[in-house]
Amino acid sequence: MKISVIIPTYKPQSYLWECLDSLDSQTYSKKEFEVILVLNGCYEPYNTEIKSYLSNHKDLQVNYIYISQGGVSNARNIALDNARGEYVTFIDDDDYVSPRYLELLYESASFDTLSLSYAYAFNDGNPSIQLSYPLTKVYDELCSSKTIKLSSKVRKYFSGPWMKLIPMNFIQERRFDVRFKNGEDSLFMFLISDKIHKISFASKDSVYYRRYREGSAVMRRRTIRERITNNWNCIKEYSRIYFKGKYSTYFYLSRIAAEIYCMCNAIIKK
Repeated sequence: MKISVIIPTYKPQSYLWECLDSLDSQTYSKKEFEVILVLNGCYEPYNTEIKSYLSNHKDLQVNYIYISQGGVSNARNIALDNARGEYVTFIDDDDYVSPRYLELLYESASFDTLSLSYAYAFNDGNPSIQLSYPLTKVYDELCSSKTIKLSSKVRKYFSGPWMKLIPMNFIQERRFDVRFKNGEDSLFMFLISDKIHKISFASKDSVYYRRYREGSAVMRRRTIRERITNNWNCIKEYSRIYFKGKYSTYFYLSRIAAEIYCMCNAIIKK
């Protein structure tokens, strides 16, 4: 198995079928990748709906797992424990990918190289209108670069696990920190960054479609106290990871600066 595609889902709506349809339409051989779909929390009617979909798409290799415990980090960790692929890619259930997404990511990846895709952001209901998005700008600026360092603008791609193909030997036994409800994606990427020394960009036809919708976790508003407490806890965890291993000092300081900026921004807007 070459690639494991990990999709956590909680109370999925119709967008999940769009996500799975985009994988069913991949040009990359279905024999070479698996989908690990983890439904967490509420069971019905979602379980029945997922099984109905899978019964009509039997050529798509899907390892469907249900866990009663909620939380996207826990769901991703369960998926990683069951992944058989040499590489891993993460997709949120309300996002989807272009037909050549896996094919082109795999072409530009290797066991010592992280492969990155093009990012296309849009508001739910308006997929034809592309939104301004930081990672799209990074791709456009750096995709032709021959040498890409983690200390460059590419570090913006490390805010989360999406839009990339990660060699499983980078991840090994390391997992998402389930103690965090916000910031866990960046912490995970920092945790595995000690293994990342080479970065490549896949062709622009390898597109990750990022959907912004009301009700999603990323759109949930938090209190100022929640935000500041979470930022401070992230700083402590970044520091614990940094001083325990061999990590880029510049990358570490950039993460700390980002958390401090968010804390100050929360206070100013109070």
